[in-house]
Amino acid sequence: MAQTTYLDSDMPHADNRWINLRPPLPDDLPALAAALKRSRRLHHPWVRVDTSDVALTRWIARSADADFQSFVAFDRSSGAPAAIFNLSQIFYGPFCNAYLGYYALAPYIGHGWTRAALPLLLKCAFGAMKLHRIEANIQPANLASIALVEGGGFRREGFSPRYLKIGGRWRDHLRYAITAEDWRSQRARPRAPTPLTAA
Repeated sequence: MAQTTYLDSDMPHADNRWINLRPPLPDDLPALAAALKRSRRLHHPWVRVDTSDVALTRWIARSADADFQSFVAFDRSSGAPAAIFNLSQIFYGPFCNAYLGYYALAPYIGHGWTRAALPLLLKCAFGAMKLHRIEANIQPANLASIALVEGGGFRREGFSPRYLKIGGRWRDHLRYAITAEDWRSQRARPRAPTPLTAA
């Protein structure tokens, strides 16, 4: 179980020229719900997100729990949400680990916004949150997601058959991870996403 909790004033956040990454707030719910509904078909079959107001309100409130932290990457020019990251099962002590889930949001999918936000997420995880290891489990056919973590410095650690039940089926996953030492040794300059006006 996590031992670190945050006040609103010192919640982990980060930004670069294009993106502001921060935990979601109740005022973000309408924009997030709309973006998630627009993205539903694009997320299939990798992830299924309940977009009801009740579910999203619970998700936002859950970031106050010690073992879960969500982040939203917002387009700094428009203020629109571009991607969501969830760090779950956060443990401190000798494990000091969390599991990473993420998904891009329409119309930002496929234009490098999640790639530009991932270094910000890692900065929060290994900086303010003081984690040591982040693990991401990805279905083998999800090539875009694999490219994202490999480009972000994660290494492949193994294969987990029938690892998670998604859409009523147990699905195989590849296991990727990055440690704080990996992150510190290979931090690179962020690559710009494609502006939506040019997409």
